[in-house]
Amino acid sequence: MPRHPKKPRRLIADGRAYLWTLRHSHNVADGGRSCWETLTLYPQPAGTGGPLRIVFTEGPGRYVPGGAPLGSGDVGYIRGACLNLHEPGAVRALLDAASTLGWHPEERRVVEIDGWSLLEAAAATRAGATSPASPKG
Repeated sequence: MPRHPKKPRRLIADGRAYLWTLRHSHNVADGGRSCWETLTLYPQPAGTGGPLRIVFTEGPGRYVPGGAPLGSGDVGYIRGACLNLHEPGAVRALLDAASTLGWHPEERRVVEIDGWSLLEAAAATRAGATSPASPKG
């Protein structure tokens, strides 16, 4: 039986467990024409830290999935870096990039970060992890 798309997934990073979800939303103020993706990571066990929300809002020169021809979870620059937010490796790379910017899983509040500020670093990390010459690949 396939996994339900709204069920949180589990990620282990640096010895810590997280649950993560990905949601697609539309702006009702503009009739649903603009959209965004929200990747939310919840440190585990519950109550040990506040969630991290990484938000990708569509805009000039960048895309978020809104139907064909884009795949679900694809975000990126029209002429540049991209990630698929359904891939655990991409989620891990974004988590690492957020940590580099100063986010800590012990923070007790909800922290929201503009995903575009993390994308290039995360995509570069992801590309290095999947290159044929990489021992991780």
